Amino acid sequence: MPAERWSLAQAESLAADPAALKRARSVSGQFSVTGAHDDTLLWGLCRGYQVAVDLAGPAFKCSCPTFQAPCKHAVGLVLHWAEAGLGAATAPDWVISWQTARAARAKARLTPPDPVAAAKRAKDRAERVASGMTELRRWLDDQVEQGLAGLGRRGHQAFEPVAARLVDAQAPGVASTVRRLGEIAGIGPQWADRLLGELAMLHLLVAGHDRLDALDPATAATVRSRIGFPTSAEEVLAGPRVTDRWQVLGQHDSDDGVLTTRRTWLHGASTSRFALVLSFAAPGQTLAADLVPGTEFRGDLCFHPGAAPLRALVAERLSATEPFGTPDGAGSVRAALSRWSRLLADEPFRYDGPMLLAGVTPSADGFLVDEEGAALPLAAGHREPWWLLAAAGGRPAAVAAEWSPAGLRPLAAWVAGQFVPAGPAVPDPGAPREAELPPELLAAALVGTARRPWSDDTVRVGASVVALASPAPASSPAPASPSAPASLSASASSSAPASSSAPASAAVALLDAAVVALATRRAGLLPSTVKAPVPAAPVETAPGLPVAAGVRLARILRGGAPGGAHLEQELLAQWLAAAVARGGLVPPVLLPALLEAARRNTTVRADVARVAGRRGAWLAGQRADWRWLLDEAAPVTVTDWTTATSAERLGHLTTLRRSAPARARQLVESTWDTESSDNRARFLGTFADGLSLDDEELLERGLDDRRKEVRQAAVELLRQLPGAALGRRMRQRAHAAVRLELSDPPRLAVRPPGELDAALRRDGVAATPAHGTGTSAWLLEEVIAGAPLESWSELEPSGYLALARGNDWAAPLLHGWAKAATAQNDPGWARALLAADAGMLREAVRWDLHLVLPPDVLARLAAQALRTEDGAAHRLLALHPGPWPEPLSVTVLETVVTRARNDRHTWQLGELCRAAALAMPPAYADLTGRLAAQLEPEVDPSRVRPVADLARTLTFRAEMLDELAAENVTPPQ
Repeated sequence: MPAERWSLAQAESLAADPAALKRARSVSGQFSVTGAHDDTLLWGLCRGYQVAVDLAGPAFKCSCPTFQAPCKHAVGLVLHWAEAGLGAATAPDWVISWQTARAARAKARLTPPDPVAAAKRAKDRAERVASGMTELRRWLDDQVEQGLAGLGRRGHQAFEPVAARLVDAQAPGVASTVRRLGEIAGIGPQWADRLLGELAMLHLLVAGHDRLDALDPATAATVRSRIGFPTSAEEVLAGPRVTDRWQVLGQHDSDDGVLTTRRTWLHGASTSRFALVLSFAAPGQTLAADLVPGTEFRGDLCFHPGAAPLRALVAERLSATEPFGTPDGAGSVRAALSRWSRLLADEPFRYDGPMLLAGVTPSADGFLVDEEGAALPLAAGHREPWWLLAAAGGRPAAVAAEWSPAGLRPLAAWVAGQFVPAGPAVPDPGAPREAELPPELLAAALVGTARRPWSDDTVRVGASVVALASPAPASSPAPASPSAPASLSASASSSAPASSSAPASAAVALLDAAVVALATRRAGLLPSTVKAPVPAAPVETAPGLPVAAGVRLARILRGGAPGGAHLEQELLAQWLAAAVARGGLVPPVLLPALLEAARRNTTVRADVARVAGRRGAWLAGQRADWRWLLDEAAPVTVTDWTTATSAERLGHLTTLRRSAPARARQLVESTWDTESSDNRARFLGTFADGLSLDDEELLERGLDDRRKEVRQAAVELLRQLPGAALGRRMRQRAHAAVRLELSDPPRLAVRPPGELDAALRRDGVAATPAHGTGTSAWLLEEVIAGAPLESWSELEPSGYLALARGNDWAAPLLHGWAKAATAQNDPGWARALLAADAGMLREAVRWDLHLVLPPDVLARLAAQALRTEDGAAHRLLALHPGPWPEPLSVTVLETVVTRARNDRHTWQLGELCRAAALAMPPAYADLTGRLAAQLEPEVDPSRVRPVADLARTLTFRAEMLDELAAENVTPPQ
């Protein structure tokens, strides 16, 4: 077996996108045999497919017909290994053969190219590039001379012809840069500043190309690379190798609509050297997944040539890929900026670079602050790093990021030795952006140097004044700018034609000044020092849930649970209910996703509050759309009722009503008159536990409250309270309106209430009748609904219902008793009403009665409806709270098999399987799986799929409950 299993996040990173991850999740539990070979190779059999993964690559093999690599089976195997480990089976011959073939291919040598033909192609290309760069120089001068304001009005159309000409000139790197300018001109804040900065860098690149033969080899390689001259992988791999223990810090994927690019940053543990590995994929193809963030390997890297080489290729791996705890070489903000300055001094074209920061904490206004108090801003879309706040709780952590003038773009963090990938960027239209270039330069560039010539010999950068190089003839070398290499100094003469001895134009002088100002500002950036980190989260006192349970929750939140979005929500609710029953807190890193899920699904909020802990409340207090958590009642003990928050009081009452209801009532009474109406309604909601006649006086006060919510809460409680005065009042009204006359035959004499008076309103009778119901009938229905059912004692319920069916007031009588049965939770009356109903009850009232039935009765009704093919069967199944008893479960499975073999419409089978997936006992997973296997050779795959999905969901629930029942827990955070 490998030395150490990957984490779930590392295994998930192999998937190309969320859809691919979901497909891999669906097969991760279907491996019949698994094993490992030579410590680096995983293998398994998944429904007949042969699957292997070599961690030393990683490399992938699967016998399925897909063209994607890795396919869902390969990713599923790594997920299976990360979650549950592998079996101990001996590797079969096909695994060993694949490993041998890979080793043989690695030793193969390519046929060397024809050097004469290669030299001719290189000469032809150099001439074409030179022609294109000459045209680019003229175009740059023209734009600055005419003014950038015109470019802003023309948009991207102004750049397409130039970009197309550069493509023809075989300068794709410059062409891409020019085409990108069309996304800047006239768009967004500070567009002129950004556009002039890009034009200045192109100006510097043209100057470098003009002097390519005079540059040192490393700087020349940088210029050639920026123009778009390719360097083959063979050339790179033939260069010197850097051997180290390479730690994969993180990845960033970007999609320009034509190509998807993955940027993977590595860091050498001993050389302290950064490396950037790029991979590309066309639409519909998957990106390379051989470098897994949070893992390390010992191996050789070869770097592309350049003045500040960062891009690299993995030449050879000398060890297996294993997770690591904390990255080596992390430093302070000032040290990172110093390294960035040296990088820009070597390669002024660079816009971004890596940073590995130690002990940084987010601030409330979008900065990362180190332990020395130095701070750097986070980039737009990352200014609220909830993923980092949740994982670290406002305490220092190591963070890997990409730095650019736009700010830090986090890649990952390490908290207590745990790798935490950065969360995705979010839309941030309000992100500020400061101008990088001096305003006098921008003013001249906007109107054009033809109208406002630029000829200054200094340029102001912040509080500093930088001297510019004096114009010189093109034939003489130009002095170096303060921030760029001497060989790349963008003096006016360096951009002029070689045969010219005229002084530089005003446009060239302005571009020279912009180059110097931009490079000086970026390289001379100082950290902010007035940013305060967020206060740390309070320390948790409760232990965490078992590690496996946290992994399961991550699967649900990331869309990895079987059954689709609907079942995911229900499975989340079941997971939370089981976690609350067990006790413990969720892993902090999952809190943002959990709070976001509960923001959309209000039914799980109470349980989320119980498992989120103090850190969850700390997070919720910092984000408006999560503050609902502070209103949820988690069981707590309050020492001072008057100073506690509303949420703490509610939690205290919830706990106290179960042990000392009188004390809880006294606390509510002590501040009743000063509480808000929302608090009064919420506090009364806790009185269902331990409800007694001692609470009646306070509840009667609630009937007079000015807010409807308080009055409704009091009415509902009083109607459940035997012997309450409200029940006596409603009983008197009901029996005054309905009198049993024991004549021959017996009859019900009905005289509805005459009007809705103030007393009736106070006792909870609504003023608005149901649709299609008259006022008198409505008042009769409401009065009967409020009367205690025990008061109708002269006959059995069936006797009253038989007399009501023949009465002119049958509808309000039946509906009144049905409402009373629901409110008073009386299963006897509910059964009698359902048995006597002949279509007279409104549908909503009739289905409410089913909720009163005991689960075993409801299960019998559902099973009977299934056997008789009653259309109400599915609704009855949905009403049963679960788990289903054995007779109902067996009936459902029998129906599933029958429908799979006989029904023409698979949607009925799918609906039944989805209902069973959530309510059938998980112990039926094995039986259901055998049924799916039995059906597979008999029926169409579309009919087998719902049954197989049912088996997978039941297995998922069984594993979920087993994990939450485990003894091992994580310590408090």
